[in-house]
Amino acid sequence: MGSSTSKPSTPLVWKASSDLVDTLEASPETNASRQQNIELEIQARVAAELKRLQASESAALKEAQEKISAAQESNSKQDGLSRQSVSKEVEALRAKLEERRKVRVLPDGVESARNEVVRCLRENDRRPLDCWREVEQFKEEVRRLEKGWVDKVVN
Repeated sequence: MGSSTSKPSTPLVWKASSDLVDTLEASPETNASRQQNIELEIQARVAAELKRLQASESAALKEAQEKISAAQESNSKQDGLSRQSVSKEVEALRAKLEERRKVRVLPDGVESARNEVVRCLRENDRRPLDCWREVEQFKEEVRRLEKGWVDKVVN
């Protein structure tokens, strides 16, 4: 089994065509000069590609900056309008609040009923349930006052 070789013992020889050999020998270029020419060509291609990329990136940057500045201008205009409208609304609300702060004098019926409840509670400090009549009278006066206010608001 292992006594015979599986590979042929004759060496392989590459035979080049004479045209190729003649062309290579006749060429004035050496391997170093060919390598240098290829290197220069690659550098030129890379430089051209970099210029192209730089130009497209600067155009994209300029476009983005224009969009941002346009958006900022529109926002500042909207902010100006909204600030003015908000300040007007705030002033209107302040005026309404000032109007509500005015202390109104209670009608005599409500004031007297309130005073009666307070008097009764002071007299009967240990037994506040004895003041139920005065409390009911006060509630009735407040109902009349509320009804008058609702009628005024509705009409």
